[in-house]
Amino acid sequence: MSKAVLYRRFGGPEVLELQEIPEPHAAPDEVRVRVTAAGLNPMDWQITTQPDMAARFGITLPAGFGSDFAGVVDEVGAEATGFAAGDRVYGAAIGRSVADFVLVKTPAATLWPTPAGIGDEVAGTLPVSGLTASAALAALGLRAGDTVLIGGAAGGVGIFAVQLAKLAGARVLGTASEGTFGFLRELGAEPVAYGPGLADRVRALAPEGITAATDLFGREAAETALELGVAPERVTVVADGPAPPPGVRKMGALDADPGALERIADAIHAGEITVPIAATFPVERIREAVTTQAERHAHGKIVIAL
Repeated sequence: MSKAVLYRRFGGPEVLELQEIPEPHAAPDEVRVRVTAAGLNPMDWQITTQPDMAARFGITLPAGFGSDFAGVVDEVGAEATGFAAGDRVYGAAIGRSVADFVLVKTPAATLWPTPAGIGDEVAGTLPVSGLTASAALAALGLRAGDTVLIGGAAGGVGIFAVQLAKLAGARVLGTASEGTFGFLRELGAEPVAYGPGLADRVRALAPEGITAATDLFGREAAETALELGVAPERVTVVADGPAPPPGVRKMGALDADPGALERIADAIHAGEITVPIAATFPVERIREAVTTQAERHAHGKIVIAL
């Protein structure tokens, strides 16, 4: 037997249960990964609370939980390609990553070798957040001299977006609560409080204007950028919610360029990007971990250890 976090009805953290299930084994075209770490994302708990969102990802009840993971390949099907037993890997498996084992079909578009020097805690946070941030920024065509407004800059996607924008040579203004201002400054962003009056606060920080924006939570930053004269084609949004303003593109992990995650991993290995881990919870405390993540007050990523 093995363990997995499951839920049988939609709802908040209280619906999540750590259960024993039959141990899965790799089919001929699959590899099995023994999971050691699983990073949480807002989409994980949003799927458990929103049946419509779950349906968009093909998830039906009863369902597993989580998307990102890292671990070690420990079983290889006879026809599987690209990986061998003992390989350290990280990847995405929507609706099933918080479990002892994850099965991945090969050739694998959502499984990558973990570079030497990157621990599983960090690797297990990369796919959804890293790819989403990369896609949101790539659509803006950021370059040296840009001033970009990032909405929700202290969140799980934001920590990547801020640093990727800095690597592109842009000046970064990031919306957040005042309690996260010091954290954002450490990442290289100039913090600005979200809420009513955002446009005036942005004008005060950047009187010469901003040239691009991405909104990682809601629509406030996107609407503010348009109010300040940014062209819609230089504004993106990623959060679920109301339709974006006209001309503004909605980007997600699936829109990332090929090789985007490998470039992020290389930047982490080179010390150009850091991945703050706010807290690591044992899988037995999954409900507490999800509650902490959903409150959006954590400075960095929340990781489940298995």
